[in-house]
Amino acid sequence: METKSAIKYVYFFGGGSAEGNGKMKDVLGGKGAGLAEMTNAGLPVPPGFTIQTESCREYMKGVVSPEMNKQMEVSLARLEELQGQKLGAGDNPLLVSVRSGAKFSMPGMMDTILNLGLNDQSVEALAKRTNNPRFAYDSYRRLIQMFGNVVLDIEKSHFEEVFDGKKKQKKAKLDTELDAKALLEVIAEYKKVVKKHAKIDFPQNPHEQLVMARDAVFRSWQNDRAKHYRRMNNIDDMLGTAVNVQAMVFGNLGDTSGTGVGFTRNPATGKKEFYGEFLMNAQGEDVVSGVRTPVPITRLSEVLPDVYNQLRDITSRMEKHYRDMQDFEFTIQDGRLYMLQTRNGKRTGLAAVRVAIDMVEEGLITKEEAIFRVEANQLYDFLVPRLDEKGAKIEVLATGLPASPGAAVGQIVFTADEAVTMLQKGKMKNIILVRGETTPEDIHGMEIAAGILTSRGGMTSHAAVVTRGMGKCCVAGAGDITVDEKKKEMRVKGQTFKEGDWLSLDGTTGRVIKGRLNTLPASPDDPDLVKFMAWADPFRRLKVRANADIPRDAKQARAFGAEGIGLCRTEHMFFAEDRLPRMRTMILAENEKDRRAALKKLLPMQRADFVGLFKAMDGFGVTIRTLDPPLHEFLPKREDLLVEIAKLEITKPKSPKLKELHKLLARVEELHEVNPMLGHRGCRLGITYPEITEMQVRAIIEAAVAVSKQGIKVLPEIMIPLTSGLKEMKNQADIVHRVAAEVFKEKGAKVEYMVGTMIELPRAALVADQIAKEAQFFSFGTNDLTQTTFGFSRDDINKFLPAYLKEGIFKQDPFAVLDQEGVGQLVEMAVKKGRATRPDLKVGICGEHGGEPESVKFCHRTGLNYVSCSPFRVLTARLAAAQAAAEEKSGMTAGQSK
Repeated sequence: METKSAIKYVYFFGGGSAEGNGKMKDVLGGKGAGLAEMTNAGLPVPPGFTIQTESCREYMKGVVSPEMNKQMEVSLARLEELQGQKLGAGDNPLLVSVRSGAKFSMPGMMDTILNLGLNDQSVEALAKRTNNPRFAYDSYRRLIQMFGNVVLDIEKSHFEEVFDGKKKQKKAKLDTELDAKALLEVIAEYKKVVKKHAKIDFPQNPHEQLVMARDAVFRSWQNDRAKHYRRMNNIDDMLGTAVNVQAMVFGNLGDTSGTGVGFTRNPATGKKEFYGEFLMNAQGEDVVSGVRTPVPITRLSEVLPDVYNQLRDITSRMEKHYRDMQDFEFTIQDGRLYMLQTRNGKRTGLAAVRVAIDMVEEGLITKEEAIFRVEANQLYDFLVPRLDEKGAKIEVLATGLPASPGAAVGQIVFTADEAVTMLQKGKMKNIILVRGETTPEDIHGMEIAAGILTSRGGMTSHAAVVTRGMGKCCVAGAGDITVDEKKKEMRVKGQTFKEGDWLSLDGTTGRVIKGRLNTLPASPDDPDLVKFMAWADPFRRLKVRANADIPRDAKQARAFGAEGIGLCRTEHMFFAEDRLPRMRTMILAENEKDRRAALKKLLPMQRADFVGLFKAMDGFGVTIRTLDPPLHEFLPKREDLLVEIAKLEITKPKSPKLKELHKLLARVEELHEVNPMLGHRGCRLGITYPEITEMQVRAIIEAAVAVSKQGIKVLPEIMIPLTSGLKEMKNQADIVHRVAAEVFKEKGAKVEYMVGTMIELPRAALVADQIAKEAQFFSFGTNDLTQTTFGFSRDDINKFLPAYLKEGIFKQDPFAVLDQEGVGQLVEMAVKKGRATRPDLKVGICGEHGGEPESVKFCHRTGLNYVSCSPFRVLTARLAAAQAAAEEKSGMTAGQSK
């Protein structure tokens, strides 16, 4: 077994060779592996060394290995010998950069320090050596600022205040207009800032600077932005970062020096073009900070043509070597090019697909490799409009949850009724419905709105689930926003927005932006996308269905490649304006006879809905869930009724409507439940009121028979919700079989159908072998299964989820990404038990997890037959399922395929 003393902590690169290579990302991080690979390839890379990721993991546990310190000093001495310089000492002082570099690219999330080794003595030596005092002092003031911010945790604003004040005093518009004397004054002020806020003098010992900077980079692995980025991209918190210490080369020496960043292809479009920016007489952070306006990289051919041609040659070689689009950084010092980094470049979904196709056609990669070059979630880019931010002034008011992707621009309206009225009267064309939270009764307003914004609710809240099904943009749970629906006002950041004001929503990032931006249209029929998915689908074993409640959504799902409907929520059909009154009549009925009479009027409406769905899904299965929510959801809120009654008692005390309202109030109070999610809902409704199940089954079977007579293949699957055991399942299955037999006899025709159940309670998973005696299929309702397994309310989790994520208790929102350890164990158990009883048991998933890539891959490994998700997540699920199968075939892990 390897002992601690035997660990190689530090890997050197320079002098034409490196101790590491490009395959060592686990150890050296992406940046360190890239530097090693470029060095071994003979490219012009400033020498240095990489402190490997194990050092960071130890540091997070409070351990700093003496062996690591020893190896760092040995490598530093080797670097000094190679360069003929000493760190921060002598007439020609060695200066280094200290940069982070994790296994997976996390651009901008962790910290960097440049010009390390400068102090009061070495800065003078540098000034004399270069005969450029301004350059030397500029480098020193940059070090103090970066070191102060990154290592000593001093706010950048304290340094910026000093620097901006000096520019104002000297009447300088640009940083470069401050002369050497002014920069010396800035340095003196910066030191005072350090002393005041850090309570120490700026360290003059270069070796002390190096140790402090190294440890600060280790700490930056745990900063808030890095943790958030890892959560978003499902990167393991325990990987840690490497630290790269590299000899400095200077882009700010004068007019033949410069620095830049670039891509071997356009990261926005994927077009094969040299893409990037550079600045002459600048250091790296100048290009990305926005302080100066960078110049397109193609202009370098005019400034330094030989350097430009060398850069083109090197980056083309790097792309061929890595067989992927490269993101590179470079510095030019006195006309000499140095490569500082190369890594696989981040890109949009549109670009990812284009690059993958081009590289297959160029012979660089195979089709199987190509499907891993696109992250499944990136396919959203093809399906939703995007904000056109080019040249626009952006003011972000708040950031909520990116509940449903895309962009929406419109005028604020605060109620669903008002939204419909405004549209019908032509007063508004594009509407943003702003609510504290939405309810099923808002469905008509949501349908016509361009986008939805809520101040409360999570990723599986009503607003989120419904808008994803509609393919509408939604930002949910934007907690900084206060919505006053009575005053018709939205307040945020000291500003008040009223009905009719314009907002722009970015549902892909969760941003709420002030004003009216333009949008770019979606491109779901993009030929690149069609070609790419034709390569991916043959790998897939898992079928992909869609959650759809109406024919329009079903047709949309088919267009995205859905292979059936995995969840049709019949309750959504009852909220339509022409049906809700009849549904309420049924609920208010005082006996079974009256209930049946009301249900009889709903029957033809339900039947027509199912006819539309069966026609849209010609030949594919359609899973229809019987009524699930508690009946009170179809009635007005108690508080609203009390207000209406009080108003009428004052204004029209003899109104006959008062009697109706009192009756309605009494029924609302009768149906009130302390915990409705665990109350009178699902199969419990069907058992208490069997006539409801009978009506729905009759509507389904009559529709199926009618459509099949038109020569259309129909595969109805009737799903009983919220069962917890065999007896509940049998009770409802018996009704289904009895009513189906009655319809077949009446119509003189039969269709094949199935009866199954939704597994959404832990007990159902535990006794799945018994339930499977009656159920011909299982569909996991993982929204509720997550809720009942954790004991969390999915609508209230946002009150404590941020704290759970910050403390590392959760890595992801369990309602967004399936909890494979806990909830997943119940899924695996239910599949195994169910198939032990019924070997041909069809098993799927219809919660929101059915469109989340890692959850889809889990479903593949668990042996499910299909996943079902919102129509606009079908493409994502298809690609994730293909990637899961290809990973399994090649023996790759999910991490290796990133």
